[in-house]
Amino acid sequence: MRKEGSVGLFALALLVLSGCSQTPDEQNGDIATNVPSEEQVSSSSGDFDDFDFSDERDPFENFNRSMWDLTRDVIDPYIILPIANTYERTPRPIRRGLYNFTDNIDEPVSAINNLLQRKPKSAAINLGRFIMNSTFGVFGLFDVASQMGVGREKESFGETLSVYGVPDGPYIMIPGAGPTVVIDRGGDLMEGYLWATNFLSTPATITAFVIRGLEQRIELKQLEPMLENSIDEYAFIREAYFSYWLDKVYDGNPPLENQYDDWDDWDDWDDWEQSEPESAAAEEN
Repeated sequence: MRKEGSVGLFALALLVLSGCSQTPDEQNGDIATNVPSEEQVSSSSGDFDDFDFSDERDPFENFNRSMWDLTRDVIDPYIILPIANTYERTPRPIRRGLYNFTDNIDEPVSAINNLLQRKPKSAAINLGRFIMNSTFGVFGLFDVASQMGVGREKESFGETLSVYGVPDGPYIMIPGAGPTVVIDRGGDLMEGYLWATNFLSTPATITAFVIRGLEQRIELKQLEPMLENSIDEYAFIREAYFSYWLDKVYDGNPPLENQYDDWDDWDDWDDWEQSEPESAAAEEN
């Protein structure tokens, strides 16, 4: 599963909460993160400052937090969000067509990456979608392939590198563009050199990138209350991004290990099962 490009406030991270790699009209989904809720923390400590939000995957946390603050307090409210609100007034069919076009030009890249990941069937689907949408869909403005039941099989070069065991690299917060790891964003840059910049002019490539980011920023407005209600916005975004990245790399089936970190204190599920009836009996008395 491939992520969409983003220039929004926290697009890459919160997309995991809205159904990663979905188009603007698709339904949102929920994915739990390991960042505790306010109720969980308050029950264990009355002071949120006592809770440790550090993460070994984020060695440049102090710098990244400053970049998050810059994006959250300056770049988004004064630049990105006003532009997104203006773009939102564009008739939806036009916006949809432009978004479909940006999706379509990435199909050949996904085909290459699917071949590199030894998934020829998915690569064939990418090429089939590209041909159908580029012809019957008028250069991709209409997603004819999806209407015919041919779904997306997106893959990025960063995912391909990860499949072959290349380390993710450190977590980085890019001002105005959101969170990433080196292998993820580096893969995007490589794809630009291999395909998009050779197919389109540089201004057109940038325009396509901005269109995708603005569309996602519009959709993310409804998710902002989740962010505002979190204990630590930065930690919330970081955990959401890592969940999203694992989901992409493993095609929606990440390994089960480390998914229950909140229950590490339970050494044995049998102990929990045995203690449950005792607790119930105590409550009855």
